[in-house]
Amino acid sequence: MRRLFPALASLAGVAFLLAACTTMIFDPSLPPVARREPHVREVHGERFVDDYFWLRQKTNPAVIAHLEAENAYTAAVMKPTEPLQHKLYAEMVGRIQETDLDVPYRLGHWLYYSRTEKGRQYRIHCRKPADGSGSEQVILDVNVLAHGGKFMSVAEFEVSDDGNLLAYTTDNTGYRQYTLHVKDLRSGRTLPDSAPRVTSLAWAADNRTLFFSMEDETTKRSDRVFRHRLGDAKPTQIFEEKDERFDAGVGRTRSGAYVTLQVSSHTASEWRCLDAKNVTGEWMLIAPREAEHEYGLDHHDGEFFIWSNKPGRNFALYTAPVTDPRPANWKLILPHRADLMIESVMCFADHYVLVEREGGLPQFKVTRYADGATHAIRFPEPTYSASPGVNAEYHTGKFRYGYSSLITPESVFDHDLEGATDKLLKRQPVLGGFDPTNYVSERVLAPALDGTQVPVSLVYRRGTPRDGSAPLLLNGYGSYGIPNDANYSSSRLSLLDRGFVFAIAHIRGGGEFGKPWHDAGKMAKKVNTFTDFIAAAEFLVNGRYTSRDRLIITGGSAGGLLMGATVNLRPNLFKAVVTYVPFVDVLNTMLDESLPLTVGEFEEWGNPAKAEEYRWMRAYCPYTNLAAKDYPAMLVKTSLNDSQVMYWEPAKYVARLRALKTDKNPLLLHVNMAAGHGGASGRYDHLEETAFDYAFMLAQVGIHE
Repeated sequence: MRRLFPALASLAGVAFLLAACTTMIFDPSLPPVARREPHVREVHGERFVDDYFWLRQKTNPAVIAHLEAENAYTAAVMKPTEPLQHKLYAEMVGRIQETDLDVPYRLGHWLYYSRTEKGRQYRIHCRKPADGSGSEQVILDVNVLAHGGKFMSVAEFEVSDDGNLLAYTTDNTGYRQYTLHVKDLRSGRTLPDSAPRVTSLAWAADNRTLFFSMEDETTKRSDRVFRHRLGDAKPTQIFEEKDERFDAGVGRTRSGAYVTLQVSSHTASEWRCLDAKNVTGEWMLIAPREAEHEYGLDHHDGEFFIWSNKPGRNFALYTAPVTDPRPANWKLILPHRADLMIESVMCFADHYVLVEREGGLPQFKVTRYADGATHAIRFPEPTYSASPGVNAEYHTGKFRYGYSSLITPESVFDHDLEGATDKLLKRQPVLGGFDPTNYVSERVLAPALDGTQVPVSLVYRRGTPRDGSAPLLLNGYGSYGIPNDANYSSSRLSLLDRGFVFAIAHIRGGGEFGKPWHDAGKMAKKVNTFTDFIAAAEFLVNGRYTSRDRLIITGGSAGGLLMGATVNLRPNLFKAVVTYVPFVDVLNTMLDESLPLTVGEFEEWGNPAKAEEYRWMRAYCPYTNLAAKDYPAMLVKTSLNDSQVMYWEPAKYVARLRALKTDKNPLLLHVNMAAGHGGASGRYDHLEETAFDYAFMLAQVGIHE
């Protein structure tokens, strides 16, 4: 109780102590026991008593006291690993180029880039005249924005066409509610024009008008779009989306000719375009929304390039005249292909680039408008990550992209669109003698229960034994159609060099093989996501990459749902679990339409107000299906200000699991009290978090240095 005594100096301290009593346990060496306060839920004839529903009360001092008690217990359990944490952190910092410079990109008459400085947490955004006639201009120092706070994130970052104004958005809590700011880059003065809860923005061609979308304060749904002329007293609302499944956002075609207004749900979309030179003009509707029809667009010359999944789940490519872009006037350019998905199209002055996925991997395809000549940008490694970089210029012969793999550090390339050649501009330095030839990367196939071949990407240090003795960290996600591609991490070397194998299971529900792969792991088929992951784990054990008592699994957010559902199904398959901001209270969250994301995500998980869809979720909801049995060791991490997965989901999960489980394995909850869904925002703070997590993993397999 000693840690509470100083608070007794005031009435507020007394209140804090009384609140803390609800946790029952004061000794940080013992696991906190949350009080039980039954809350009864009755849905479709089923009665469920939730003893920890009260933990939703974020402003209740008792809740904060309980979370702090969990943090104190976690710190006490992890105390013996502190020397290892410090060692891991020093290794990770020692591998990064602390003072570094990004590859500049051209926009108008300027070269833009960001850089880092040793000892400073955040990036510094800068520019220089493209003709070399002037010195560096710091346009936004995020370290200055973050001064005095514990969190800072910059989301939107858009410079006006004339290069004089910067519009950007900031969040200083982690709740992902961003405030709009406008800075005059000539004077350095921040203008009075501002707006709360801005989710996207786009400049018009007049360099004075901004379009932006704004989210609802409670549900965080982006439902309104505004036009704002700098200096006006308030913005003008030009659009409101009433359907709670849909979000609205704005953008600009790469040509700069049009401002776009996109409205989308998880399964449908609708686009409007406005002449960027006529800010009060009429918006063109491209195609009205239809159930299960998603499409996107870009612009070149007198045509819109439109990719649409109406003819097939993996999208076909069309053009449409800007004078009348209705679907009746769409001209087919590339048909739907079952084995290849179009993710997006990027139009340049003389070529367009298709961003595609084939065989579970990303690729790019370049086409010349003049004659249709095409070539592909392909990659030699068995598993990798590749995505477009900053391509700010429309009139250019270069396409910039980023590439990395499990053994190749982040690399930036310029691809010559005409000559079909690549130029490596930068490969991220990895200090400390990193040699990629010391590591092996593989892509293997694990058979799922129904025979589907599930890819698994692996990396390990050359010479790691294949006899079941190696510890293995298996990662998974498998939701929203988002691919979980294999990319590089210099921090991960601290595991690989201690004998770990690292693996990613590319399970259904993700987007590795396009829309059909997503479809096979959502709604009524969601269970495939979990059984695929189990199949991958069993494949790795049977292949003697590891053994059950050396296998650790990890996933975050919807990947945290994967962790919870998987350990409920097969708790004896894993040694330990590390899960981040896990979506584990699926039923309670999806039954509460006032929470952010809930209504929109009926198209991903189902609507539990419908009996059949309730049964889907009831069968796998991690919190609901906890039982009195042995579970692996667990480290559960969350953040108090998370707006995507509310902190109370993992807090409730740990409280209920602690009351039910029959083993003596550690169950730890760590709550970042000053961050959101992505954890710490500062780069050094993030490395400290990673060192903490790795120390937990290493300790579970008996590695202590």
